[in-house]
Amino acid sequence: MEKPIRYAPTPSGTLSRKPVFPRVRFSGWTVLVMAIAFLISTPVLFVLSNIFTDSGEVWKHLAETVLWRYITNSFWLMMGVGCGVLVIGVGTAWLVTMCRFPGSRLFEWALLLPLAAPAYVLAYTYTDFLEFSGPVQTALRNLFGWGYGDYWFPNVRSLWGAIVMLTLVLYPYVYLLARVAFLEQSVCALEASRTLGCGPWRSFATVALPLARPSIVAGLALALMETLNDFGTVQYFGVDTFTTGIYRTWFGLGERVAATQLAAFLLLFILWLILLERWSRRRARYYQSAAAHRRLPSYQLRGIRAIGAGLACFVPLALGFLLPAVILLDMTLKNAEITLDQRFWGFARNSFILAALTAALGVAIAIVMAYGLRLRSNAAMRLSARVASMGYAVPGSVIAVGILIPIGGLDNAIDAWMRSRFGISTGLLLSGTITALVFAYLVRFLAVSFSTVEASLGKIKPSLDDAARSLGCNSTSTLVKVHIPLMWGGLLTAGMMVFVDVMKELPATLIVRPFNFDTLAVRVYNLASDERLAEAAGPALAIVAVGIIPVILLSLRITGSRRNQIDS
Repeated sequence: MEKPIRYAPTPSGTLSRKPVFPRVRFSGWTVLVMAIAFLISTPVLFVLSNIFTDSGEVWKHLAETVLWRYITNSFWLMMGVGCGVLVIGVGTAWLVTMCRFPGSRLFEWALLLPLAAPAYVLAYTYTDFLEFSGPVQTALRNLFGWGYGDYWFPNVRSLWGAIVMLTLVLYPYVYLLARVAFLEQSVCALEASRTLGCGPWRSFATVALPLARPSIVAGLALALMETLNDFGTVQYFGVDTFTTGIYRTWFGLGERVAATQLAAFLLLFILWLILLERWSRRRARYYQSAAAHRRLPSYQLRGIRAIGAGLACFVPLALGFLLPAVILLDMTLKNAEITLDQRFWGFARNSFILAALTAALGVAIAIVMAYGLRLRSNAAMRLSARVASMGYAVPGSVIAVGILIPIGGLDNAIDAWMRSRFGISTGLLLSGTITALVFAYLVRFLAVSFSTVEASLGKIKPSLDDAARSLGCNSTSTLVKVHIPLMWGGLLTAGMMVFVDVMKELPATLIVRPFNFDTLAVRVYNLASDERLAEAAGPALAIVAVGIIPVILLSLRITGSRRNQIDS
């Protein structure tokens, strides 16, 4: 049936044919994206379904006692970490991409190393390093002859300590995406700014920074969601946030509904932040031009400027990776016979298999969703994509419960049907398996890959799609032959970020993992929570070591992809 037509006057006085309402067209991409979105969002929707359930007097008790403390601490934690990761991430990305100074090539990949370190391991390490009996305060007392109470020393187990720990671990999110954005920018725009008399910092502020805004905001959103979902660091430092409140309400009070409502409140708050950012830029679009494949102009720094740039890159690297790694390495060597036993290699193998499988699936799903949204950007598609990527805002344990209950019901239904029809008991087919665990990871970290892939895909001009179709390419071939090669660096970035996040993921792994299938993260947490940090040092270093290789390869591939484009 043809869509209704109405006639409207134009400025020239003629009548134009306009549809009363647009026709909703469902293609194969639309159906596929909506099916994936529904499957991925099922655990989150299951959790949200309890938001209006009566929780009795528990919610009233929380509102009267601790809710305001959860809100204020979460807010200041988010503000502090947000400012920190923006300053460190964007500043260092610009320095290593556009400036040349001693060590700049080394810092290109070294600044990514803190991504491989769990935040709670840094919290344990620095607490042991900075406490009263630690080496820092001991050295100060020996040097100045001080005694107990003679001096003041900041307490790292506080809100500011949590802000510093999370900033040191999470700034690579912004650094990585900002660097990719700077590498993909148009040379013409930067050269034009230089011909108009703009120096390095003015070109950065007026040209490069606005063009890189989508990628920077994507990295900032990921860092803030990870901040609001952190549990190990804030719990160890005694900072009450929404995540500690959710765990305390769920496992301490045994109130599943009230804990779910706290998680839903946190999720809606993050969604509001995302919508606010998108509204702020409204119809603005950011594209790269063909000149992006020319060599970027670089600024040679000398003297005090080179020293300042080197220190700006070295300090976050040293505090976020080098110093904790040295401390943990020393502990590992002193306790090698305890930490590096026969079970260690089994933990490492399990972690690597789960991380690699989830990263590959996460990138593939993100490509399908982002490209489907590009082809059919209607309200249903946008809603499906946003709902599917909201799992990153939900604590891992909540997602785990949201998965185990529906999957357990499905397993029981299949078992009952098989018993009634064939007299065979199938048992639990999905619950407690690697399939369920990988699904939990995808629900939790799909936002990581989707945001990165969407930001990279958004830089490709729509005119390239039209040109590919004019040459006989359909939607699928356009994606494979045009879009994927152009956003290859973004895809590698997405895969690496998911890989490292899975390596560090703890709550979902604890709950959903198969029997006798521990990972390095589980091993580290069990030992560190018992204050057996010396024994946890080995597995913690292994998480870092496994994450270092893809970090280095990714950085080299991102830099090499632009060089290859220039040479070709």
